[in-house]
Amino acid sequence: MKIGLEVHVALPTDSKLFCSCKAYSEEPNSSICPICMGLPGSKPMLNEKALMLGVSIAKALGCKVPEKISFSRKVYFYPDLPKSYQITQVDAPVGHSGTLEADGVSIGIRRIQLEEDPAKIIREEEYTLLDFNRSGVPLVEIVTEPDIKSEAILRAFLTELKSILYYLGVDINKEFKADLNISVAEQRVEIKNITGTKNIIDAAKYEIERQNKLVSANQKVPSETRSYNEAKMITVPSREKESDEEYGFIYDPDLSEYSTASIKAKKAVFASRIAKEYASKYKANAQTLAELVLFNRDALEMIERWKEKYEMKALIGSIELLEKYGIMDINERAMARLLDMVSKGSYPDKETLMKIYGGEEVEAKQIDIKLIDKEISEYIKRNPRIVEEYRKNPKAINFMVGEITKKYKVHPRIISERLNLIFAGK
Repeated sequence: MKIGLEVHVALPTDSKLFCSCKAYSEEPNSSICPICMGLPGSKPMLNEKALMLGVSIAKALGCKVPEKISFSRKVYFYPDLPKSYQITQVDAPVGHSGTLEADGVSIGIRRIQLEEDPAKIIREEEYTLLDFNRSGVPLVEIVTEPDIKSEAILRAFLTELKSILYYLGVDINKEFKADLNISVAEQRVEIKNITGTKNIIDAAKYEIERQNKLVSANQKVPSETRSYNEAKMITVPSREKESDEEYGFIYDPDLSEYSTASIKAKKAVFASRIAKEYASKYKANAQTLAELVLFNRDALEMIERWKEKYEMKALIGSIELLEKYGIMDINERAMARLLDMVSKGSYPDKETLMKIYGGEEVEAKQIDIKLIDKEISEYIKRNPRIVEEYRKNPKAINFMVGEITKKYKVHPRIISERLNLIFAGK
């Protein structure tokens, strides 16, 4: 089985890729001009910030960045494309031949290219509307090699990629779409325009199962383009897949070659690597630390600032509480008080945390670990099958944490940690 991705992400620029119109505007057709409307005689001008971001992403993913880049016209006819072609990159994209490691597997990055977004089509029962505000919004397309061999690696790749983009300043919640290319046997099937990580993974899971059933029944898997039905969580035939030749790519004479020599790329942050390094160095849980910092700049900054001064386990627990209650601007005096409480096993509720934040003195209660272990042991005795269920599915621990927390009013993290230690010895 092979899975390849074509990921499309909107870039955080104030203006569009080839004109000075605002990149985002709520009132339909309020941010348009002759260039993004594709009117005859209009001339595109490249957005320098978009080029800088494209180069930054390429370098973050280990790509080779050519000295000069150029643009091409991808010719096809559709209502959202008034000039009947999309400006994109083919021969000289901003990056090529990179790699991204996800869960110990190196995924090849074939190329990274800049391109303009088409207009938005709004279909009603009796008519169709077009909103050209989106026309010309800068996108970066990240094309992988078909190196993804499982659903787990796909999930890990998307998480790692989104974390890197997040730290480069890309709003991964604004637009994150992907085309999936999946081949269980010889034929490749493409699923177009899937929005969001969950839908990408669900679409891949369904399509893999669908193709496996065809192969098992000695039926041929047709090479085709499909779309994903989010409501039914299935893929359905869309249209015959076009080849590159059918698009009729041609060099865009309105846009010159652009040098990348003077581009100052933004420094990439690899939060997962940092989490793994700190977990090993400071004896912390790698997964917990990664979940905390992958998409939280403030959390990573706190870890960096206080990692040498305070015990890492208490620091992680304190930052998790701050994140939960939306308090990420705490001063060091209040942070030290919170850390003291957490290190003693006392996880304050929001009311208590706000008192700490406001500078009030709050007493830290020492948690009796022996009493907690006794409660856990009694729970296991009342539910002897729970150990077997845990071995089959470690996520079963979440149910146990909830049940024990109801009877013994303590933070779920403490229950979870003690359960894991007890099960490890059984």
